[in-house]
Amino acid sequence: MKADTAVINSLGCAGSSSLNGVKGTTEPQEKQEPADPIWAAIRREAKAEEQACSCLCLFLNKAVLELANMEDALGGILSSKLATGTITEDRIQSLILQAFAASPSIRLAIRNDLQAIVDRDPVAGGYLRPFVFFKGFQALQAYRVAHWHWNHGSRFLAVFLQNRNSEIFAVDIHPAARIGSGILMDHATGIVVGETSVIEDNVSILHEVTLGGTGNQSGDRHPKVRQGVLIGAGSKILGNVEIGAGAKIGAGSVVLDAVPPHCTVAGVPARIVARNSAKNPAQEMDQQFPHHFEDGSGI
Repeated sequence: MKADTAVINSLGCAGSSSLNGVKGTTEPQEKQEPADPIWAAIRREAKAEEQACSCLCLFLNKAVLELANMEDALGGILSSKLATGTITEDRIQSLILQAFAASPSIRLAIRNDLQAIVDRDPVAGGYLRPFVFFKGFQALQAYRVAHWHWNHGSRFLAVFLQNRNSEIFAVDIHPAARIGSGILMDHATGIVVGETSVIEDNVSILHEVTLGGTGNQSGDRHPKVRQGVLIGAGSKILGNVEIGAGAKIGAGSVVLDAVPPHCTVAGVPARIVARNSAKNPAQEMDQQFPHHFEDGSGI
């Protein structure tokens, strides 16, 4: 899937020496900031927070300010959460940085995903807060690392990372699933994405969404979500069905059939209730749609 290059056109910022090895450097390199405006913004916000709240100085320094680039910082954050008693933080970090170093598309997707949060989530408050705290963003990047290892022959390792992702973040994404960039997983708790799922660029997904199969069959059996789709909280999309570009899935819906582009569906089972006036519902994040109550219904 083609990455959105609107966020950052140069990936030179990811080329620090630490990405060629296994550990993050503790030498800040200010000269890299102009090449990576999102990382520069994260550092500015971290410095401001450090001045505002001295009790977080150590945390902010270890998480952001002592690191040379966004990949080193994210590798440290993820490895501190995904490590176990038998697979150390250093080892996990080396596996993460290996994937980051080898894949320009991952490095671009990280930035596009973070930009999506800033653009669409009113509680983001800038880049720093979602970068260090939002589990939807962090779980998605852990998936990207697992996906890279899956595609490069380390499938048992990829499933280990999937398992840790599920345990730590309550987000279960099969490492074989294909996910584009500019993805917002808002709140994220309970999201499940099956093995043959496809999620294209610029999609917004709320908590407790399932992209699942319909039984125990093998083969291509999971949903294909096209660009610009908004999937409401608690929705279940089951089977090898296509959710057309710019579609909207109402919260709590059970989708068993294909959804045409730029249509809104809702209900159990879901049915078309409207055509979308918004070209890109994922960007608008408007979860309302035309509806009415029968006599005696409602609260």
